[in-house]
Amino acid sequence: MISTLLVANRGEIACRVFRTCGELGIQTVAVHSDADENALHARVADATVRLPGAAPADTYLRGDLIVKAALASGADAVHPGYGFLSENADFACAVLDAGLTWIGPSPEAIEAMASKTRAKTLMGLPLLGEVTEDDLPLLVKAAAGGGGRGMRVVRHLKELSAALEAARAEALSAFGDGEVFVEPYIEHGRHIEVQILADTHGTVWALGTRDCSLQRRHQKVIEEAPAPGLSEELAEELRTLSVRAARAVDYVGAGTVEFLVADDRAHFLEMNTRLQVEHPVTEAVFGLDLVAEQIRIAEGHALPTDPPRARGHAIEARLYAEDPPRDWAPQTGTLHRLAVPRGVRLDTGYEDGDLIGVHYDPMLAKAVAHAPTREEALRKLAGALEKATIHGPTTNRDLLVRSLRHKEFTTARMDTGFYDRHLTDLTKPAPDPYAPLAAALADAHGRSRFGGWRNVPSQPQTKRYALAGEEIEVRYRHTRTGLEADGARVVHADARLVVLEVAGVRRNFEVARYGDEIHVNATHLTALARFPDPTAQHAPGSLLAPMPGTVVRVAEGLTAGAAVQAGEPLLWLEAMKMEHKITAPSTGTLSALNVVPGQQVTVGSLLAVVRET
Repeated sequence: MISTLLVANRGEIACRVFRTCGELGIQTVAVHSDADENALHARVADATVRLPGAAPADTYLRGDLIVKAALASGADAVHPGYGFLSENADFACAVLDAGLTWIGPSPEAIEAMASKTRAKTLMGLPLLGEVTEDDLPLLVKAAAGGGGRGMRVVRHLKELSAALEAARAEALSAFGDGEVFVEPYIEHGRHIEVQILADTHGTVWALGTRDCSLQRRHQKVIEEAPAPGLSEELAEELRTLSVRAARAVDYVGAGTVEFLVADDRAHFLEMNTRLQVEHPVTEAVFGLDLVAEQIRIAEGHALPTDPPRARGHAIEARLYAEDPPRDWAPQTGTLHRLAVPRGVRLDTGYEDGDLIGVHYDPMLAKAVAHAPTREEALRKLAGALEKATIHGPTTNRDLLVRSLRHKEFTTARMDTGFYDRHLTDLTKPAPDPYAPLAAALADAHGRSRFGGWRNVPSQPQTKRYALAGEEIEVRYRHTRTGLEADGARVVHADARLVVLEVAGVRRNFEVARYGDEIHVNATHLTALARFPDPTAQHAPGSLLAPMPGTVVRVAEGLTAGAAVQAGEPLLWLEAMKMEHKITAPSTGTLSALNVVPGQQVTVGSLLAVVRET
């Protein structure tokens, strides 16, 4: 029996595993980098061990340090979570060689399936050799890991070399393995997967299907179970192929077999030899705790012959600290408040007041809704996200709500190109027009201008806010009876709650302020100074860092004075394990280059200046 378990990961998945351990009476050990010293997963564990440094390659990817941490802390088992070392056969061997229990498949099974190239060979699928124009479009893909890291779509052969270089660098940073390969890119397919659970006694469960087609940068955003709209014949084929893949490598534990489905045909993608981020939707539908099952299997217990019966429908949405219309730029800062209405499961690695840093994935939480039907689950999750309290950096919350209500998704006609087609419409600003007024009234509460009464009307007061990329000015007045505003009757106003009546309808506005950042219901505002700071101006053509991060590459031979073309890549930033390309805004001359590879930059830092010609 396992008594103490170390999770070789961080954030949400570590907290998720610890929660089950607490229910089973198992002591927990967390590892943490210096950047994660005060992270939630380190706070909730029974014991913690420091991994010096911040970058994943120096900390969470150091299997040798994690094994030492397990032995030093008295742990007798290691759970890899997902990502980082979860599909690393050498790490699994090191855990077993140290006399510890490994919560996962055998190193041999990981070796066979963790590399996408070896998995395709095992499944009898050919790898693409020398490519030609006829093979386009192509997908450059990391052989190890997942989560969209190390993936690039290539539509022109001249782009292939740069895509390979970028994918190798990103894969090496994220997984410690820079191997990449290319395969045909299937457009307008659906991403369907099957959850596998297998014990050491020969029983293999195929726990239904999941649809994970809504993706950005090849990383999943919304997942659901079961996958809607599949014929029973295709669903059975997917389950059969998945069980066959598991049996081919004597698989043990939880795993996922992934497919692209197009024209009612299944195309094998890979087998993930670990727990998936989206596993809660399967748990909800089958009434299981997959982490508890992983632990029981590792302890030698047998699964029942038949899995439990599926009930209802579940949908999961990943809440990211990112700005979708700005090329999904990751966001950092303090998460002041995060809460969703009751009845929706929230898996997160953050609590109120935690800092969202630059070193790791920008996912804040996963919200999961379960209901008897898909329609009810959709309504439940969209409504909960819309009413959720999320105070802090910009998130993809509005995108999630709109996606869940989009006709193509509600009618189950989506595919992996959903955001390529609809991102512009889904991210069009639609701020609440009364939010700035509510913010101004809340701020004005108790600030009467009158030192003594005079028989003259009060002069209007003005406040300016940044909202959805625009500057908004609102006006209000102090009167003898309270606050007044044009276009709305002020029913109530204090620092936290404003009630306005518009055309006979009353609406409540909950207001929270953190410095210049203001949240009014689901609307995020920034208070602007009355007079702009003249020192904040930059020369035309200035390229500012869209997020804090590290300059990982500068275009070869690029120096000040060089001629550049509009859209030409100039340099690459790495933030939250993803590379972000900075391009020339216009054709002209690079008049300044202010950074070098390896340099840390903050948001708004001046990177370069292009003088337009």
